[in-house]
This record gives sequence, C-alpha cells and structure tokens, in this order.
Amino acid sequence: MQEPRIPIEEKQRLLALHRLNLLDTPPEERFDRLTRIARQYFKVPIVLVSLVDADRQWFKSAQGLSVCETGRNVSFCGHAILSEEPLMVPNALQDPRFDDNPLVTGPPNIRFYAGRPVHAPTGERVGTLCLIDVRPRDLSRLDLQVLADLAGAVESEMARSG
Repeated sequence: MQEPRIPIEEKQRLLALHRLNLLDTPPEERFDRLTRIARQYFKVPIVLVSLVDADRQWFKSAQGLSVCETGRNVSFCGHAILSEEPLMVPNALQDPRFDDNPLVTGPPNIRFYAGRPVHAPTGERVGTLCLIDVRPRDLSRLDLQVLADLAGAVESEMARSG
C-alpha cells in the first residue's frame, strides 16, 4: 500500500479547510442531496463528500457507508487531492498503490474509486466528491463531466459555509 503524499502547500490547505467550519458538523441536506443524486446517477453503492484533514478523511456526507471517517494513511481521497485531475482507479486489486489497502482487502471491499477534488473558495484542494463500488468499472467522458459538475455544486455549498 502506498500512503498518500503530503502536498507542498499542506499548511495553507489545512488552514483553508478549517476556515470552512465544516469538520465534525452534523449531516446537512444540501450535501446529502448531492451525494444521493450521484449515487443514483452512477449506480454505485457508496458516494462521499470527503474532507482530508491532517490525519484523517472525514465524511461531510456519506451514502452507503456507516463510518464517518478513516485514516488519511489508507485514504484514496488523500491521493486524489494531489492533482486537479480526477483520480480514477478502475480495479483497486490491480493497482499497486491500493492492492493491499485494508479498505480493499476488507470492508468496504473497494474495487472501483473515482474522486474529483473539491476546492475551498480560496482554491485549495480540501477534499473530494468520490464514488466507490465493490466491482471494477470505468467512467465514460460524460460520466466524468457529471462528476465534475456535481463536485462544482459541492464547492458552491462549501463556499456558503466558510
């Protein structure tokens, strides 16, 4: 398993994340609505709005997952925030970054992951809108655009918080 790298701009990224005042807050319909739409459109069992803190990824909205956070060291989202491009893992068992990750070898048995970074109003990548499936799959160009549009809607809601 490859742990996610820490971005060079980590200090500014964490400041922007904490300025949003979203960490450890109760679920909100405005985020849950977006993850429900994504779950229905993409027909995946799990959709998350994940915020990547210093040592954990915390889920502002979680469809299909009962935990509210996992360690950053095992997070797919920690990898996804390293780039502006979406991170797509068609089959985690065939990806050396994730093939022995406990989230792959045990529950929730991740096979497919697609995460689109979401930004604070000041531009820092603070988390993701991500899709998770228990079976390998891929996304079409249209699917990637829908994921980008939904991530943009998450960012709009986040901007209302900070």
